[in-house]
Amino acid sequence: MLTVEHLRIRYGRMLAVSDVSLTVPAGKLVAVVGANGAGKSTTLRAISGLLRPEAGSIRFDGASIVGASAHRVARMGIAHVPEGRGLLPSLTVEENLRLGAMGRPSGGDAASDREMVLGYFPTLRSRLGQPASVLSGGEQQMLSIARALLKAPRLLMIDEMSLGLAPKLAQQLMEVVVELARSGIAVLCVEQNTRLVLRHADHGYVIETGRTVLEGSGAELLASDGVANAYLGGSRAAATKQGE
Repeated sequence: MLTVEHLRIRYGRMLAVSDVSLTVPAGKLVAVVGANGAGKSTTLRAISGLLRPEAGSIRFDGASIVGASAHRVARMGIAHVPEGRGLLPSLTVEENLRLGAMGRPSGGDAASDREMVLGYFPTLRSRLGQPASVLSGGEQQMLSIARALLKAPRLLMIDEMSLGLAPKLAQQLMEVVVELARSGIAVLCVEQNTRLVLRHADHGYVIETGRTVLEGSGAELLASDGVANAYLGGSRAAATKQGE
């Protein structure tokens, strides 16, 4: 569904991404991991039309989307949950959800989708009349994902979902993401909790200093000594024991 090849992105004179390639098939959860500043979030911004790459290709359903506006990319069926959640804190939960439903691709039942997302995140149902600013961090992350889902995306991109969340809540959100992928949505997840995302990912990519340096199934990457040493705090054996 999504294919990125040899992406190169600059911020002014600074080269942020030099050579990133990845593929996200429909119905699969694909993880992107790496250190802070490696270029992960920048890659998502380029896919969603917020940045224009200097070189490389981004194809969605076989069509190039390089240079397409963020508005057009969203209408094509790509939803982006940014790091920091991107909510409008003064608006209520209900109002944030309504904004998410604006600009949906034609077709589909918005009311049915609303009930679907509230089924995934039942806590939000009791918060509909409250400002987003009073929600807990976990509830805000639920709302940001729910709002993105109301755009009826075929590709959902989530940037740092577990950041600042308790491990139990991060696990619960990851289980929802897995269910979304199983429903047929392509999911691209940039995640600092490497162990959590690779346990569930169908496929994963490691980005270092703006380059894709390693790829494999989630299980293969989790079992890699290189990944364990760089991102899991020790050897593969130590990582396995820590994850038990």
